[in-house]
Amino acid sequence: MWRQGVKVSGQRIGMMGRTGLWQTGLLAVFGLLAWAVGEAVHARPGVLHAVGAALGLVAMIFAAMTGIGMLQKGQRRRWLMRLPGMEADPAAITDERGRILSVNTAAGTGETLVELLYPLLLEPQAACARLASGGHADFPTGRGTLRLTALPLDAGLMLWRWTDGLADTLPLPVCTLAADGRVLHVSPTLRELLGLRPSRISDMFATPPRNGEETRLITMKGPLAVLVHDLPSAGDRRVLLLPMEEPACTAGGSAEDLPVALLELSPDGRVLSANRAAREILCPPEGEALLHDLVEGLGRPVSDWIADAMAGLTLNKPEILRASRASREFYVQIVLRRVRNGGRMRLIAVLNDATEHQNLQSQFIQSQKMQAIGQLAGGVAHDFNNLLTAISGHCDLLLLRHRPGDPEFADLEQIRQNADRAAGLVRQLLAYSRKQTLQAEVLDLRAVLADAMHLLNRLVGERVRVNFRNDDALRLVRADRRQLEQVMMNLVVNARDAIGGVGNIWVETEALRLNAPLSRDRASVPAGDYSVIRVRDEGSGIPPDMLTKIFEPFFTTKRPGEGTGLGLSTVYGIVKQSGAFIFVDSILGEGTTFTLYFPVHIGALRTEPNREPSKLPPIQAGGVVLLVEDEAPVRAFAARALRLKGFTVLEADSGDAALALTSEPDLRIDVIVSDVIMPGIDGPTWVAKAMDQRPDMRVIFVSGYAEESFGEIRARMPNSTFLPKPFSLAQLTEAVSAEVGRRPVTKAELEPVA
Repeated sequence: MWRQGVKVSGQRIGMMGRTGLWQTGLLAVFGLLAWAVGEAVHARPGVLHAVGAALGLVAMIFAAMTGIGMLQKGQRRRWLMRLPGMEADPAAITDERGRILSVNTAAGTGETLVELLYPLLLEPQAACARLASGGHADFPTGRGTLRLTALPLDAGLMLWRWTDGLADTLPLPVCTLAADGRVLHVSPTLRELLGLRPSRISDMFATPPRNGEETRLITMKGPLAVLVHDLPSAGDRRVLLLPMEEPACTAGGSAEDLPVALLELSPDGRVLSANRAAREILCPPEGEALLHDLVEGLGRPVSDWIADAMAGLTLNKPEILRASRASREFYVQIVLRRVRNGGRMRLIAVLNDATEHQNLQSQFIQSQKMQAIGQLAGGVAHDFNNLLTAISGHCDLLLLRHRPGDPEFADLEQIRQNADRAAGLVRQLLAYSRKQTLQAEVLDLRAVLADAMHLLNRLVGERVRVNFRNDDALRLVRADRRQLEQVMMNLVVNARDAIGGVGNIWVETEALRLNAPLSRDRASVPAGDYSVIRVRDEGSGIPPDMLTKIFEPFFTTKRPGEGTGLGLSTVYGIVKQSGAFIFVDSILGEGTTFTLYFPVHIGALRTEPNREPSKLPPIQAGGVVLLVEDEAPVRAFAARALRLKGFTVLEADSGDAALALTSEPDLRIDVIVSDVIMPGIDGPTWVAKAMDQRPDMRVIFVSGYAEESFGEIRARMPNSTFLPKPFSLAQLTEAVSAEVGRRPVTKAELEPVA
């Protein structure tokens, strides 16, 4: 390749005029020397190969520099930009800031040199800074050694070239292939097998080589079965060819230092040999080891999988398994291939790190599961709110006919109290599904937590002490004060139960700045300023297999009857709905810490002026109410309650039926009370159509979901208000009375009655 560069450069310089004859002559000497050394490489690979490449580099750069001196500035720069394209190894030209101006296909793509080197070097910035003035240096990589060369060019430009030492430092058949079918490089071992230097992929293989598959390599002694394995590469495809007829994994053999983890297995699953990379991953015991002792998670016996591979049934089908003896959570992708070793059939297992892939997949599945549980919780809460509205409403109707001294009065009160308790559980489900109503405001966490300390100490009992430490630098956040207090109560009660009702609990705050995003568990916290709350106990801790489940509804570590499993799920829902983050750390026998990250709110703490409490208007009897509700028990209670208070009630069980009533121009309707979620046309849709004819009509939307779900609807309908389910008789009648009092008086109502 360098010879091609010299030839091209010689031709270009030869056209520049007689003044360049001495440079051309000297160039010819360098080119001839490079050619001679290059030819020697075919016969004696090793040191001569490095010398030939170095002399070729000198020849090409000399040709470039001598010819460039005779060009105009614009022509000179364009000529320089062609230099990387003359090289098969990765090469690029950068400006003084390290930005890429020209790059060849072998180097890959990127805007800066650091981006190109990032997949290869641990600290590419330091490597570039080290060679900022030119020169070359060798850097260790996961695949061996990378030599980086920097050559200063004209006008602050720098030519960079790097070569991976894997192909030439190990006696292995390795080649570099371009996407257009060219063979860019072959290792000395592979060249010896082939007997020539191929120029096209078709010169080497009968069929296109595919990663993980067996193919036939065309050698000077005939076809050779090889296993194709793609090596990590930033640019063109780099391929390792493992011969199938030879032992591919012997201790101390050529595969020992490979960056690819390889195992040789017997038909019964015994590990016959493993190279260094495989031993580092699987940590096999001394002596004989079986594959099923080293991996787990297949879903069926490993021996059956191996038997199928020996029979040719599962070859080339990768499996992702967990390394059971690894010191950390580690997953490997394993592909099995049959080989013949000394006349006996063996299996070669090629292992690749699949930990990141498995973690991403697990995070996605967990996210989908939590989302599904949230949707289920929200749906269950909606249906339960309808039932509770009917139960508590009819209970209110019965209580109107009984006095406190009546025998049935206590039973009715008990029913209503239990209905209220059930409504509290439903609110917790809505909190988890993030469909409850939050009244967000700017808060000073120091003041909120200080006010809550008295309540928290009373809540945990006399034998538990809640210790509070506040960071004076804590900044403002935006959250719902009532829900934040609920979060603290749930976490502190959880900590009290963890320590058995005796001991200390710590509540701490901290002003924290994240200079980089924090990624852990299934969340990523953006960089920025946060006000952090930690709740810590010294209890028994949470087992690792339960940590991923503790925020799920109805999951509890307590004994049956001691908890609903909704405390931490409520915390999770409130925190997420507030735009914050929550993480848990736990060590068995030492305790548990819950950490909450609240984004800092930029702005001042607003103080509301003292206002006189607003008074509800008196009950306005005589109004006409259109009640639209698809649940018959809820509709029956609401209609009876409103009629008892003197309202005229028109009933409809669907949006279509309601539209038919509102389309009658002579029908008077003062207030609409409509459910939101109904079969067919929903509440907001039919009301919007009705308002085309009755724009001044007052509307009360009722729903078992949260008010915040209808913020956009209320913005489009300023005459509307919201009443959450379950509601009581008094709440319903007060809401309707207030809307009747707000409606405009019509001309017909002002005319005197004859």
